[in-house]
Amino acid sequence: FKMYPGRVITKLLCSGEKEVDLAVQSAKAAFKIWSQMSGMERSRVLLEAARIIREQREEIATLETINNGKSIFEARVDIDISWQCLEYYAGLAGSLAGEHIQLPGGSFGFTRREPLGVCVGIGAWNYPFQIACWKSAPALACGNAMVFKPSPFTPISVVRLAEIFTEAGVPKGLFNVVQGGVATGQFLCHHPDVAKISFTGSVPTGIKIMEMAAKGIKPITLELGGKSPLIIFSDCVLENAVNGALMANFLSQGEVCCNGTRVFVERKILDVFTKDVVKRTQKIKIGDPLLEDTRMGALINRPHLDRVQGFIKQAKEQGAEVLCGGDLYVPDDPKLKNGYYMRPCVLGNCTDDMTCVKEEIFGPVMSILPFDTEEEVVERANNTKYGLAGGVFTRDIQKAHRVVAALKAGMCFINNYNISPVELPFGGYKASGFGRENGRVAIEYYSQLKTVCVEMGDVESVF
Repeated sequence: FKMYPGRVITKLLCSGEKEVDLAVQSAKAAFKIWSQMSGMERSRVLLEAARIIREQREEIATLETINNGKSIFEARVDIDISWQCLEYYAGLAGSLAGEHIQLPGGSFGFTRREPLGVCVGIGAWNYPFQIACWKSAPALACGNAMVFKPSPFTPISVVRLAEIFTEAGVPKGLFNVVQGGVATGQFLCHHPDVAKISFTGSVPTGIKIMEMAAKGIKPITLELGGKSPLIIFSDCVLENAVNGALMANFLSQGEVCCNGTRVFVERKILDVFTKDVVKRTQKIKIGDPLLEDTRMGALINRPHLDRVQGFIKQAKEQGAEVLCGGDLYVPDDPKLKNGYYMRPCVLGNCTDDMTCVKEEIFGPVMSILPFDTEEEVVERANNTKYGLAGGVFTRDIQKAHRVVAALKAGMCFINNYNISPVELPFGGYKASGFGRENGRVAIEYYSQLKTVCVEMGDVESVF
């Protein structure tokens, strides 16, 4: 593999209405076979897929780095989380069950947990392979088929996942990949044989998908954007808090939906915290993402880089101070000169009404805001249309639990940030979406309950 930022890697044809229908019909045929297999049989196939991913970790991580631009160091973590996700749901597949309810006179009822059918997954470009696993693992564990559409900016690695599922032994067509943009997504959402839609992406697109799904009364899971608060109290372990702020802002070039980009710092430690964050941010190694010591790669594309730069320009116009970074970065390596690089940015002198504080930038831009009291910071933290995540750093465990209980967010972190074990549910409140990925609860979103009532005596008629 070679890395040539700013150049075309490959070209793929967009799937039109005909191709989408073929993919759905193929998945529908595979579903008939897969849904009749036992949970243990499905478990063995998912475990084999996890084994293949684990065995090919380096190759897949390299592919993902080329696909997305993130560092190979981070891509390896993504691939590890991916195979762990498959292993987790393989473990649940054999345990899926209904319940028995005793009724009067020896009669009884029971429930069956049944798959939905053909599910659609629509992925984002920041974690292409991992998101595909987060959606497909619970879907397949429950006995469903899936048609997956990756972002047109990162179309490659999900195709490898489809090959791996086939190698592992799923029926042909059970996990289908279609390529394309808005039109392809619309064909999927409107298709009458699609039973469910799971989408990761922006709020505006999520609204459109919700509208389309409503016309077919299709259940949906929406994992949308965020503008999450990270609250740093003066009684924190400062080094941990600085590390947490960097993890909350600069992973994957800042292109992470749950990033804690509003960093609220208690005024007593504002200066020392800011100084340490700026110092550490300036040391982040930018460059070729395939090099072992690189910690920040290139942004996804030129329009997005321009958009992030526009936010920084507007922040300065509104009175924010650029404490470090924010400018374009040109690596020394000539083959990287056309890459979409920028230096990670820390903004000071920020206020709650600034655009950089209110809107999701989705780039390596941290906004630091001072606060004085717990009550004040909780109110300010919740003053947003989003509700994906939130974090708190403090040594006072009672205060930590008090604050996270008050935060209106689906994912909360105490003395850490951006930790997403597959065992724990992931999802947001308010405009950040609904439904959950990961954890045992995801089974609820990829299955449905059938109730069966059995009469053991004579039927008494009221007529």
